[in-house]
Amino acid sequence: MNPISFKRHRFPPDVIRYGVWLYLRFTLSIRDVEELLAQRGIEASRESVRCWVIKFGPLIAANLRRRRSPPTGRRHLDEMVVRIGGKRMYLWRAVDDEVVSHPVV
Repeated sequence: MNPISFKRHRFPPDVIRYGVWLYLRFTLSIRDVEELLAQRGIEASRESVRCWVIKFGPLIAANLRRRRSPPTGRRHLDEMVVRIGGKRMYLWRAVDDEVVSHPVV
C-alpha cells in the first residue's frame, strides 16, 4: 500500500480524509461537505475540499482497491417470496460470496 503524503497542507490528514470520504461516500456537494466540516469547527473553503477530492480521491481509492481481496467465481441465487397486488411473486438475485444476505422480515 502506497503511503499518501499530506505534506504542505494546512489541515491534518484526518480532516482531509474525512472531507474526501464525505464527498465520495455520500455523493454530497462540496458545499454540503463544507457545512458538515463547519459544524465540527473546521473552517475549510469549498476550493480546499475540491482540491482534496481531486488530489487525494484517486489515491485513497487505489489503496482501498489494493487492500480488497480478489473476487472469487462463486455465486448463488437468493430467493424471496413477496406479494404484489395480492399475487404471490418470486424474486431472485445473483449474489457473490462476499455479500451476506439478511432475510427480509
